[in-house]
Amino acid sequence: MPGHTSHVLPAEPTHTPVRRRRWPFLAGPAVAVAGVGLLAGTLISPAGATGGGSGGGTHPGHPGGPASATVEPFGTAPDGTAVERWTLTNGGVTMRVLTYGGIIQTLEVPDRWGQAANVVLGFPDVAGYAADTDPYFGSIIGRYGNRIAAGAFTLDGAAYQLPLNDGPNTLHGGPDGFDDRVWAATPVGDEGLAALQLDLVSPAGDQGFPGTLTTTVTYRLDAEGALTVQYRATTDAPTVVNLTQHSYWNLAGEGSGTIYDHELQIAASGYTPVDETLIPTGEVAPVEGTPFDFRTPVAIGERIRQADQQLLYGQGYDHNWALDRSDDGAREGSDAEDGLEKAAVLHDPDSGRTMTISTTEPGLQFYSGNFLDGTLVGTGGGAYRQGDGLALETQHFPDSPNQPEFPSTELRPGEVYDSTTVFEFDD
Repeated sequence: MPGHTSHVLPAEPTHTPVRRRRWPFLAGPAVAVAGVGLLAGTLISPAGATGGGSGGGTHPGHPGGPASATVEPFGTAPDGTAVERWTLTNGGVTMRVLTYGGIIQTLEVPDRWGQAANVVLGFPDVAGYAADTDPYFGSIIGRYGNRIAAGAFTLDGAAYQLPLNDGPNTLHGGPDGFDDRVWAATPVGDEGLAALQLDLVSPAGDQGFPGTLTTTVTYRLDAEGALTVQYRATTDAPTVVNLTQHSYWNLAGEGSGTIYDHELQIAASGYTPVDETLIPTGEVAPVEGTPFDFRTPVAIGERIRQADQQLLYGQGYDHNWALDRSDDGAREGSDAEDGLEKAAVLHDPDSGRTMTISTTEPGLQFYSGNFLDGTLVGTGGGAYRQGDGLALETQHFPDSPNQPEFPSTELRPGEVYDSTTVFEFDD
């Protein structure tokens, strides 16, 4: 499988989401594995371009429209730093975002009867998210989402060692990742949007990574209730970056039971098999004939207990899919001009809620909540059991710094890391 170098492209002057035609499921399965996932989706552009819309405008919301953004105190982080909770409302959707970890604490979406319910898992207070037992509910993940083998990599001839926090490996940027930081929050005045910009500076050597990384993540709710998450970052020295969002979804409603009846479709002809520590072997294997074939909608519980070695390694699904990406973004339902392509569709038959994910990223990690064990109590007061939520993390591939055939995650001075994922909701 050939390697890939990230594109150097002019940055867009604005980043207002482009509305896409909504569709219940993806077009038919792709037929080829060759070249799957090799179009890296994190756009690298010349430094100095601005993002995040028009800056701090009117607040709350767009005058005369449904969009609003409000803020309230929400306790403190373990180091005593004050935490805020922002509430964004637009298009019938309401989300609550914490400055601690950039966490999406709740996201309320209407069902087929117009009844809104929270569709993400989370905790009622900061203490739950700050505990070592937090499984990254709703967090921004960085500097490097997913696993790096042995917490080690070499860049430009220099060796780097990261702290280990997942057995023999480093997971989600290390034990003190972006999910445990307090971000600076600013409401941004994009026309007709409820939007919040989060900023964080990670100094050189943070969790063992080289370079000072300056990161901006912007959440935007548009008039149709679609959530756009945009990630931008710059560095003053060569480094590796892989940012993502780690919400756990249950479209039937938080606390309603397992997601095994949810139907999932993933636009991927291949996935990256793993070893017993969940590090990719380096292969992109075809999904055809395996429990990993979600090219047409399949109930998540239908094959999750099959005696497949890959499922046994993860105690369910905890794998990266190499998304089928067209060279020109022209696949049905795509936006060639912004690099977004449909990645997955999740549907709950009971509530009628459907979530469509589009992204500029080359990969998607599907984690089926295998390690939820009934010991964590969520926002609704109930305990989370195995399978009570699932994560769909748009990303570059796990362990890419050690896998030269995977899309590159390198970022260099003078470049801008630019990645976008859109979550659209139907009922």
